[in-house]
Amino acid sequence: MALDYRKCAQEIVDHIGGRDNVAQAAHCATRLRLVIKDNSKVDKEYLDNVEGVKGMFESNGQLQLIIGTGTVNKVYDEFLSITGMTAATKDDVKAAAAAKQPLWKQLLKPIGDVFVPILPAIVASGLMMGLVEALGKIPGLNFAGTDWYAFLDMVANTAFAYLPVIVAISAARVFGGNIFLGAVIGLLMIHSALTNGWNAAAGYDVWYLFGHIRITDSYSLFQINQLGYQGHVIPVIIAVLLMSNVEKWFHKHVPEMLDLFITPLCTVLITALVTFTIIGPIFSGLETMVLNGAQILVKNPLGAMVMGAIYPVTVVMGLHHMYNVIEAGMLSSVGLNTWMPIASAANFAQFGACLAVGLKSQSNKTKVIAVPSALSAALGITEPAIFGVNLRFYKPFVAGMVGGAIGSIFGAITGIGATAYGVTGIPGYLTINNAGVYTVLLLVSGGIAFAGTWTFWKEEVKKPVNKPVDEAAAETEKFEQKPVITCEAGTILAPIDGNVIPQDKIPDETFASGVLGAGVGIEPEGEVVYAPFDGEVSSVADSKHAIGLSGPGDMEVLIHVGVDTVAMNGEGFEPLVEDGDKVKAGQPILRFSKAAIKAADHPDVVVVLLTNSDDYNEVSV
Repeated sequence: MALDYRKCAQEIVDHIGGRDNVAQAAHCATRLRLVIKDNSKVDKEYLDNVEGVKGMFESNGQLQLIIGTGTVNKVYDEFLSITGMTAATKDDVKAAAAAKQPLWKQLLKPIGDVFVPILPAIVASGLMMGLVEALGKIPGLNFAGTDWYAFLDMVANTAFAYLPVIVAISAARVFGGNIFLGAVIGLLMIHSALTNGWNAAAGYDVWYLFGHIRITDSYSLFQINQLGYQGHVIPVIIAVLLMSNVEKWFHKHVPEMLDLFITPLCTVLITALVTFTIIGPIFSGLETMVLNGAQILVKNPLGAMVMGAIYPVTVVMGLHHMYNVIEAGMLSSVGLNTWMPIASAANFAQFGACLAVGLKSQSNKTKVIAVPSALSAALGITEPAIFGVNLRFYKPFVAGMVGGAIGSIFGAITGIGATAYGVTGIPGYLTINNAGVYTVLLLVSGGIAFAGTWTFWKEEVKKPVNKPVDEAAAETEKFEQKPVITCEAGTILAPIDGNVIPQDKIPDETFASGVLGAGVGIEPEGEVVYAPFDGEVSSVADSKHAIGLSGPGDMEVLIHVGVDTVAMNGEGFEPLVEDGDKVKAGQPILRFSKAAIKAADHPDVVVVLLTNSDDYNEVSV
């Protein structure tokens, strides 16, 4: 049965606190993205069960409802129609969501924005470095001494040798500065006239631009080290942040006719002076301390265990991009990213937990979300698995943390690393320095998370809101189900005992006209509705009086108890199944009260419709 886009959108609006509680709304290929003003007004449990909503999670200040390709845009159009809002872009939503974030998140977000766009360059160089190194180690090939080796090694190392330039360009884009001026600052910090940062231990010259006041034999006040910043990224980001703000100030205050000459000149000169006198010395020292600490941490099994456990927590908080700084620093300084195995263990553990949910769950809706999300996590994209499945059920998320912690211990003990960053899971094989050990790490982390989830997670079966079904009473009402509708796809059996009446005698013009499909009415003798074939529940009405079923040959059937009974708001009705449940012919699916329907002054005729009857050549009723 086709999704009612209007109904889906209306239910979403009703349970997010209404129009007044929405700051921005947009959509991507599969998700409706909302920025909510007051999250306490959102009924998440209800939203998670809205027909058409396949999953839900919160990320970076956005409430994201997974609806699906080709459907989300239609629901979005109805959403705009209902709320009276105007269409927004994903960037609008991101900006609105960012403004709601705590200050510390707003400060950390630019780090991720700087490093994510340069991932292709880093991954390409890392892959080539791994391949060239592997070829150079093949016994008897003697590839390491060839010109091809030297050429490919140069190509592979370029991104890391000039990483400050790439980072500077990306940072200028993020901070709103001129990207070419950003490139100049990046080049300036690794200029060939400076002593290479990796050779600083051998000594370097200094400038005395502001005088020469000796403090010690080796240091004078105001001295500026003629030292490059190869292997550093934080000083570059801070320098470009300063450059962007200086440039904006000059653009605002310099007359337009002089702006082209004065602004870039003053921007570069001021930024260069502040970078080499303050930013570079201070932040390079701090970054070195962080890198040394990180390397010690990941080499220590206890430290690795802690980071492997909390890694998915930082993903939930939106902080995981900060690790890019550490990984880039490791690659620039020592050429090996030993942080990657921790991230990979943590991510693959979330894959194992999510896969266990997908295989163990009896709910078709959960399976549809969990299995694809698990495959995504195996490839290193964990957000769908974490937000859509594991965190929602809690125990799988914890099992993933345990698996990630144990896998990280193994990674620390073995000392494996990667030649790039931003690649984990199965794609990590392309950059890891020991594929065999890496395989064990993935099996350990993913396997422990899978086993933990399978053992400790139990799917909750939602109990009906009304009183439990009296199975004995239901059993006494059973009857011989006879065909009431037939077509080339199969047979639809009577869902309830009673007098079958022609469609045009149903006391409702919409049903009687056949506009919703061919069918019949049944004047019921009992109060239990049974499945008319082996199939699947496609929808249960919020007002509990109607159930949609999918059957053999793609038959779509609607069983509607009573006429205008939607006005009863569920009073007197008790669904015995949920969306996505598999049913067998003769299985009780709905219990209702004839007395309640009569008291509400509605006809109690049960309507049975083949809603897609136009898809078949011959339909007999």
